[in-house]
Parts: sequence; structure tokens; C-alpha cells
Amino acid sequence: MKQSLLLSVENLVVKRGKVTVLNVNELKVFPGRTLALIGPNGAGKSTLLLTLAGLLPIESGRLYFQSRLMNTSSALAMLRRNIAVVFQEPLLLNMTVEKNVAVGLKFRNLSRAEIKESVDKALAYFGIEHLAKRAAKTLSGGESKRVSLARAFAIKPKVILLDEAFNSLDPPTREAIIDDLQNILQKTKITAVLALHDREETLRLAQDVVVMSEGKIIQQGATAQVFHQPVNEYIANFVGTEVILEGVVKKSQAGLMDVAVNGNIIEAAGEFKTGQKVCCCLRPENITVSKTMPGKISARNVFKGKVIKVLRQAYFYKLTLDCGFILSAYITMPSFDEMNIREGSTLAVSFKATAVHVIKR
Repeated sequence: MKQSLLLSVENLVVKRGKVTVLNVNELKVFPGRTLALIGPNGAGKSTLLLTLAGLLPIESGRLYFQSRLMNTSSALAMLRRNIAVVFQEPLLLNMTVEKNVAVGLKFRNLSRAEIKESVDKALAYFGIEHLAKRAAKTLSGGESKRVSLARAFAIKPKVILLDEAFNSLDPPTREAIIDDLQNILQKTKITAVLALHDREETLRLAQDVVVMSEGKIIQQGATAQVFHQPVNEYIANFVGTEVILEGVVKKSQAGLMDVAVNGNIIEAAGEFKTGQKVCCCLRPENITVSKTMPGKISARNVFKGKVIKVLRQAYFYKLTLDCGFILSAYITMPSFDEMNIREGSTLAVSFKATAVHVIKR
């Protein structure tokens, strides 16, 4: 399996002083894909990134790059040459933009023509060709971030590591840079590992996700799998599963279950045993609302719900509904207006059995 991995770790322990700050049994980074590290502050995301970059000493365990064990100074030097790191602060040198972007290339003993070609391409990636002769100290925060990203991509790294690189940006600038980064990663197929806080950024940028807590990895896998099939309630909350309903399995047969939730029955896909205490997890985007009770539909769960809260968000509304249990659902602005929804409105609420992710309580 190591042959198909670009970076991987096994039984990794990192300490600061006598305190263990990282304890990772296994991590896999696949070539040409983007992996997001998510978790609360202090979860160990930055420490793991610095360890992957070969910048922190390992107490025990193994770090592999292209199947080679990184356990010697020469191996770690080779690793660092193939990795670019972008920190939260741009850390630009007091020189022009083009000279900042060229820094890593000059250490690689390239010709002037080769350096110019790589710098020009990196500047074009992030739309900052017009800033080439500007002094770095005169740049705005967004411009500085684009320069730091261009500097990282200019060396054509095998892996780029970003440590919460968008946190200090205003929303429009953040959106534009993330859009550019997404396009560049798709175009170049450079492998990326990003430490992120924002769920929307994770969903946009990452094909794979690692959820961390207290220096450990508690779930990893494809982004859709982690977001829609969290292994426990902590992860469900963290990845935005807004509806988590406690219940008891009343019937289980042929891959379908009846789960009693506050006197109601929810049908869900799964195979927990009868009598098992569980949590039913539902994402708002998987819940449909309508003015009248639907006729014959594929959804196995249909309830009447009273709107108890309406919250306007960017391009839609989020409804909180009391169906005998509390649900959240998204609805588009045109549909909201067309149905004349208000707090106190009664709506039909439906969702498929496969939309319910059941975890052990």
C-alpha cells in the first residue's frame, strides 16, 4: 500500500518537553489529492503539518515520503526540498514581490531564465503579475497572501502544506483566494495538506479529511464519507450534522431499522440490534419541506412540522421545525417566499431512510 502513498505516518509520537502533543497511529496522504486536517484549536493540526514537513523531531514512529523512511538527516533534507509550507502569516522578506517568489528557486541553483519562467508562471497563477516590482512591505493582507502562495507553488513542490492560511483575510478576499487555489490545485495536481477550521472550505477544497482531537486522529476518509457518516457524536457535531436525535432501535431487518425517537418512529438504513441505544444524525440539506403532505414519494419518513425558528443565511433560509423532535432544514429564498413560510407555519417534512446516519450512543 505504501507504493500508492505520497506521505504516510505509522505510530507517530511527538513530544514537547515531556508532554505528548501528537499520537497518530496512521495517516495516509494520496498523490494528486487534497487532504484537510480539521479539529478544534489545540487539536494538533499545526504540529502534524510541521512534522510532515520534517521540521519537528519525532519521539517514536515512522514517517514515509514516496515509500522511503525519513529517518536520516539526508532523507529529511530531501523531504524538505520537495515540500512547501504556507503559514498563517505570509512571512515575506523585505524585497520586491518577484524576488520573494524567486527565493526558493535560487536555492535550487537554477538558471536566470528558469527562475524567471517559474516566477512568471507562479505570479500568473494568483493574478499578481502587476505586483512583481512592488516592495512586499507595501502590500495589503490579501496581496501578501497571494505572494506567499505563489512563492510556494513556484518551486513545483511534490506536496504543499497550508497552516490555516486564510484565517486573517476579509470574506471577499478569502473567497477569491480559495477559488484561485482550488483551480490551481486541480490544474497542477499538486498534493496538498491543509489545516482548516471552516467546513465550507473543507468541502470545497478537500477530497479527503482527517478529524483530530487532543493530538489524535479520530476519523479519516473521503470527505463525503466523514461528513455524512461520522463515527461518533463529537465528529457529527464538528462536521455540521445539526440534527442529532437520541433513540432506541425498535425493529431491525434487511438493512432497515425503526428507531423510536421521542414517541415517533424514524426509519433508517443500518443494522443495529433491537433495543440498542443510538443517535440518528441528519444534515439539513437532506431534509425536504413542502406546504402539503406529499403523495407517493421515495422518502420513507414523512412528518408534520411546526416552524419554530427562521434564520436567513447567505442564499437560503434555515428552518427549525418541531416534528415531535427538532429538525433543521434548508430552503431556497424563492421557495420560502412562494410558500409564505413564517414562524408558526405547519409544513410537511420528509427525508429518506438513507439520509439518516445512525451511530451508537
